[in-house]
Amino acid sequence: MRRLVLIVFSVVFIYPFVIQIANSFKTDPDAAANPLSPIPHPATLAAFERVFGGTDMPIWLGNSLLVTIVVTLGRVLLDSMAGYALARLRFRGRAGLFAAVIAVMAVPGVVLFIPKFLVLNQLGMYDSYLALILPLVADATGVFIMKQFFESVPRGVEEAARIDGAGTFRVFWSVVLPMSRPALITLTILSFQGSWNEFPHTLVAVQNPELFTLPRGLAELVSGSLGGGTQFPLKLGAALLATVPVAVIFLIFQRYFVRDANEGAEKG
Repeated sequence: MRRLVLIVFSVVFIYPFVIQIANSFKTDPDAAANPLSPIPHPATLAAFERVFGGTDMPIWLGNSLLVTIVVTLGRVLLDSMAGYALARLRFRGRAGLFAAVIAVMAVPGVVLFIPKFLVLNQLGMYDSYLALILPLVADATGVFIMKQFFESVPRGVEEAARIDGAGTFRVFWSVVLPMSRPALITLTILSFQGSWNEFPHTLVAVQNPELFTLPRGLAELVSGSLGGGTQFPLKLGAALLATVPVAVIFLIFQRYFVRDANEGAEKG
């Protein structure tokens, strides 16, 4: 019975992705007539040819890759440093700063749209790559994740490194950070997925179509920028291309995350 329930829920979650893939390879009439059929008849690559030939998909992909890579690297580095400072360093206002981090996590992102736009506009960064990247390069959730993990690292390891003459940054970079691989992998996955799929921020950061990322470009595509009709194959083909990188990153890092988590449980 339990297996049957698992199979049913698996089909419920997987079938929409199957439909997305199938419709990406259909013709427009076939997709309109049989949108829920998992088998294209006939199968064609016309939708993907139109995506790359009739849209700005290469520009969207390039912008998304640039923003995602820079934001992910920035978050992993800055969130780790901030998390370590809050977990290990003793300074005035530390508790208040951590409370501010928690408070930021509780604020809905939509509340910050107008303040973001005003700040970017006043600083002269609006409608630039800097506007796309800088506000996303650190986030409260990543700081919280890293702080909580660093607090679980035995202090004796750090004290041994300090006895050997290592300073604070050396202890963090050479001793504690390599031990934090599960948390770093989690942060990498979340940062990559979040920045790759980021759409609301692009609405207040850029207006130039040359700076559109993939989610912003897909929104323009879905809104009918290429004309009327359902155009299911074109839209779902573009969405499929946007899904692949996140799925690949998750599958690659999930293996290491599960392995490291199991090793940590066995040591515990």
